[in-house]
Amino acid sequence: MTLTQHDIDREIAAEHAAYEKRVADGAPVEHQPRRDYAPYRSSVLRHPKQPPVTIDVSKDPELVELHSPAFGERDITEIDNDLTRQHQGEPIGERITVSGRLLDRAGRPIRGQLVEIWQANSAGRYAHQREQHDAPLDPNFTGVGRTLTDDDGRYHFTTVQPGPYPWRQHLNAWRPAHIHFSLFGTAFTQRLVTQMYFPSDPLFPYDPIIQSVTDDAARQRLIATYDHSLSVPEFSMGYHWDIVLDGPQATWIEEGR
Repeated sequence: MTLTQHDIDREIAAEHAAYEKRVADGAPVEHQPRRDYAPYRSSVLRHPKQPPVTIDVSKDPELVELHSPAFGERDITEIDNDLTRQHQGEPIGERITVSGRLLDRAGRPIRGQLVEIWQANSAGRYAHQREQHDAPLDPNFTGVGRTLTDDDGRYHFTTVQPGPYPWRQHLNAWRPAHIHFSLFGTAFTQRLVTQMYFPSDPLFPYDPIIQSVTDDAARQRLIATYDHSLSVPEFSMGYHWDIVLDGPQATWIEEGR
């Protein structure tokens, strides 16, 4: 039997109602999604069933670094954070500016951290060999960028508005427009991955991935805000999105996915 959007909608509603009941009965607020969130089928199939294994570095403090890449300021070029300038021609689509700050739980800036992004093009297609969406590729848009946070913890990207795309989990499944963010810390094993969404997307209620963040307040923290001061005259619209790494205001991270 084909899994439909109606089936997923019912499961999302049931999960949300169950969460509301848990909180009403005294359970703590869940800032992170459950790894066995049923409407997100692939997460159920592949999430870890055992707790993470702790690496004992007491005998060799450099053990982690020996198995991870290292990045420095000299590895970042002046156009790495401008996805509209990485090819000979102009990419197709609405140009946008995305900026914000990387913060700890106390609101202090995290400086000099590598931030990477990747995204679909304006037609909703990734430049990836395994991409199956029948939408046009853009020869002038690869969809990958990176930068280092400055002394105020700020990052800055220029790109194009990504399009929504079908992802075939169920009949007529569409993902809201989003940008993937990767934060590296000081070693590859500290890497954190999350997603940024855009305001008022009509696909939010139907998407089991963003809905897996069951708590309403935590889910809203994944959505950027339009910021007119970031808009570049005659060039791009501006969006602001801060990333908080831990604490009660933490941004959802794709833990265990």
